[in-house]
Amino acid sequence: MVAAVVDAQLDALEASLLNTSGNVPLHDRFRSLFTLKSFKNEDAVRIIGKGFADDSALLKHELAYCLGQMGQPSALPILNAVLENMSEDPMVRHEAAEAMGALSAQSAIPVLKAHLNDPNRSVRETCEIALAKIEWDASDEGQRVRRTREDPESIPTYTSIDPAPATSTLLASKAPADTSDVAIAGLRAALLNTELPLFERYRAMFALRDIGTPAAVDALASGFMDDSALFKHEIAFVFGQLLSAHSVPALIKVLEDAREEEMVRHEAAEALGGIGTPEVRPHLEEWLRREDAPRVVRESCQVALDMWEYENSDQFQYANGLEGAKTVEVAS
Repeated sequence: MVAAVVDAQLDALEASLLNTSGNVPLHDRFRSLFTLKSFKNEDAVRIIGKGFADDSALLKHELAYCLGQMGQPSALPILNAVLENMSEDPMVRHEAAEAMGALSAQSAIPVLKAHLNDPNRSVRETCEIALAKIEWDASDEGQRVRRTREDPESIPTYTSIDPAPATSTLLASKAPADTSDVAIAGLRAALLNTELPLFERYRAMFALRDIGTPAAVDALASGFMDDSALFKHEIAFVFGQLLSAHSVPALIKVLEDAREEEMVRHEAAEALGGIGTPEVRPHLEEWLRREDAPRVVRESCQVALDMWEYENSDQFQYANGLEGAKTVEVAS
């Protein structure tokens, strides 16, 4: 009986995610996706993999992200195929590479190395970071951190598998050991130092996230001056995790900059939706309606407005795709 109910739930989520009826709004498809992510099994991986036939780069980008967060090795062939598909949107290919780094399988190393010379800069940079993460995960430090996080009594502030760990001095405890202005200035210097490997700059980025003070937010926002779209999009993603109202002005500026790369503006929109403060909504509504907005920006604003509604509601959780999908009643 239990297995039959789970199968019925998966069928309903599949129909919603893949929009088999042709009338499922994109934001509901996102909720179904994140509900499937929570299953963390091969059936969910299989269903999510089918979604790459869609024509929405935004949706496919999120599919790849979720596959990387689920910890299922069966996702690797799907992600490998996406990365190697040169006709796929670079935003999707980049996320596939990042997801391979999140899964941290040694078998992913050859294909990631092969794309260190990819024609697209964001893909090249993502492969560089993913390879460094796999190497770090296998290091003594990485293994120590993994054991700490597997401790049932360890409750991390952020449950995501990040593309890089926080700077070493901030890994040992639940709260950052040093949140002083001097420490933040040092991390800001590392964040902005283009002479450092991207992996090390990312480590400073996630250390600043873990500090999370207004001064740390300001330091992160300074990274929007960088010339790497990948780097800037990750800063916007981090702001979406922090949910600090202090980051709203910087994110609105990114969203409204028509010269900015689409992948950066998309991530800024979703971060704003998650923060969910009143001044955010009109900006999201404007860029949802604007005909001159790129499709990925419009779609991101649609999803972000749904996130805004969630943040300002009494809904128990965002990943409630089973409520929106029509489930099949199974008789006992």
